[in-house]
Amino acid sequence: MSDREERVEALADQAPEATTKDTLIARIAHRTARVGVIGMGYVGLPLAVAFARAGFTVSGIDLDAAKCAEVNAGRSYITDVPSSDLAPLVQEGRLHATDDYGVLAEMDVVTICVPTPLGKAKDPDISYILRAAEALGQYVHTGMLVVLESTTYPGTTEEVLLPRLVRNGCQVGEDVFLAFSPERVDPGNTRYSTHNTPKVVGGVTPACLEVATALYSAAVEHVVPVSSPAVAEMTKILENTFRAVNIGLVNELAVICRSLDIDVWEVIRAASTKPFGFMPFYPGPGLGGHCIPIDPLYLTWKMRGMGMQTRFIELADRVNSSMPLYVVNRVAEALNDDAKPVRGSRILVLGVAYKADIDDLRESPALTIIDELRRRGARVTYNDPHIPTMRLGRDEVLESVQLTKDTLDWADCVLVHTAHSAYDWEWVARYARLVFDTRSVMWQVKGSARIVAL
Repeated sequence: MSDREERVEALADQAPEATTKDTLIARIAHRTARVGVIGMGYVGLPLAVAFARAGFTVSGIDLDAAKCAEVNAGRSYITDVPSSDLAPLVQEGRLHATDDYGVLAEMDVVTICVPTPLGKAKDPDISYILRAAEALGQYVHTGMLVVLESTTYPGTTEEVLLPRLVRNGCQVGEDVFLAFSPERVDPGNTRYSTHNTPKVVGGVTPACLEVATALYSAAVEHVVPVSSPAVAEMTKILENTFRAVNIGLVNELAVICRSLDIDVWEVIRAASTKPFGFMPFYPGPGLGGHCIPIDPLYLTWKMRGMGMQTRFIELADRVNSSMPLYVVNRVAEALNDDAKPVRGSRILVLGVAYKADIDDLRESPALTIIDELRRRGARVTYNDPHIPTMRLGRDEVLESVQLTKDTLDWADCVLVHTAHSAYDWEWVARYARLVFDTRSVMWQVKGSARIVAL
């Protein structure tokens, strides 16, 4: 901290008219506020890097000691955060990681970026938020801003988080400040990052919103203030429900088009020429990732408790959840056309990540597809340049096989699951016998393989 910054901070502390809010905003403006990020995964690590690059001193908190060690060594385990970006920040002392929640006592700002998965009954599992809130509750102090970024149902910030942060008598909006700002991470997106993706922010009180807006304005290009945390929470749910419902629609259309002997991909390409009133979505083997398959069901759970149905959302979920089994059945039909049963057939899956050019297996349809094919007796291997190993169940680990002419020749069917840019589709079509294409990457490819489209 420079001498000028020290003088400004001292004056802010001494000025009798300066409120807790004013003092915290001044510390944010002069980058003397200390920032803690709980959860150093796909959301937390990029956010921590963004704050550190903006000039803050950042502490990442994660119970996974191995992740902390990697961060402190300047090695990134997140594809969207190059080690070349992380290492200098660590070396300069701008960013470090720890598995000790005690460091929160020293923080002026804390963001919570923990997972929010679904339970077995597709109900929200906010246990990670609860654990983070309980731990943070021990260290909340006057002059602290807390922001929840984990996607959740509307009302979580005020109904779940707020009571756990004001047990020590602090008044929200006066002593401590609380807001919700949904993460908008898109793994593998080279155009939009944490820095240039607009940041929606909703505060519990106007003062909370003012402090949170000041924080994010220091690290991202554009902040979008909204009237409440619930609005911000619903914004994220809407964004992903919009995609889930439209993907469900086009997945159902793919099934319909096949029954009518129409190429759904050609239909989509033709419809996409309309310059207004149409946005293309594409069918596939099912939904993956931590957002689109999960977030809409948080709203479904919330509304079910209020005696209301979310029919569009639930129907889209049923359609999208049925796609992995649909793919398996279509592969079985394609093999049958070659006079081969699924049992004993050799199937090579190309790509197991849930989307192209990332190393993320979360909720990937490939897991269900491979499990079902094996259950039916198929001999399944996979290749993925981004995922060298994958776990099936608790104990079994599969290793990515080398993609060679011999591998393609071995396979009775090559199942294109993920359209990684590293794949040479013409080369695949040249040496494979049968290709089942769930991503429409083979429609213009020439080769000897028989191509069956989704």
